[in-house]
Amino acid sequence: MAIAAVAVTLAPAPALAQAPAKEVDCTEVKCVALTFDDGPGKYAGTLLDTLKKYDAKATFFLEGQYVKTRPAYVKRMAKEGHELGNHSYKHPDFTKLTAPAIRAEIQKTNDEIKKAAGVEPKLLRPPYGLGDIQTSEVAAEFGMPIVLWTGGSRDWETKNEAAIKKQTLAVAKGNSIVLMHDWVKQTVDAMPAIIQTLQKNGYHLVKVSDIIKHEDLQPGDAFPVPEGWDK
Repeated sequence: MAIAAVAVTLAPAPALAQAPAKEVDCTEVKCVALTFDDGPGKYAGTLLDTLKKYDAKATFFLEGQYVKTRPAYVKRMAKEGHELGNHSYKHPDFTKLTAPAIRAEIQKTNDEIKKAAGVEPKLLRPPYGLGDIQTSEVAAEFGMPIVLWTGGSRDWETKNEAAIKKQTLAVAKGNSIVLMHDWVKQTVDAMPAIIQTLQKNGYHLVKVSDIIKHEDLQPGDAFPVPEGWDK
């Protein structure tokens, strides 16, 4: 079900001085998109080292306030071929904001990301995964589909390396979008084992855009469609 769709196609984010990414067709191979919210966190450098070591890509849904204080991480994310998404400026509940306030949260974050990395986010993930028709309408104004997740690592809750690995592997199925956080140290510590296990099991670690590119999402559409979003 499409929500507040407008007839604008989703264009890929411009590259920032990086080698061309290897084309991955997630209809032909097994893919998982690991996504990291609320960053860049202070452990982002270590996480990026791990992703680079195992030739894995990820999507980072960034908060503008942390992009402003840690721009070097954001620049590196883009340079190394990862995807940058918008996760608001200060993580408010969009369902409790006016449309102008939502616009300001999105715009300020877009501006900080562009300043840091030279690219503009093409995807939005509202804080807490909460939104409504107004959220969708504002996202459409920015030309952004809304990307949520198919399963979560629950890393923010457990903060336990073994538990995070177990939960992540349990929800990481074909074409899944997994919610994680790069400010959780145990998540970053667990990443080498998680990536190695997924790759051993035949999964390609890809960007969200690789997962959703066959979904024909339009700006303002939410994927996966959350229950009650259109009410």
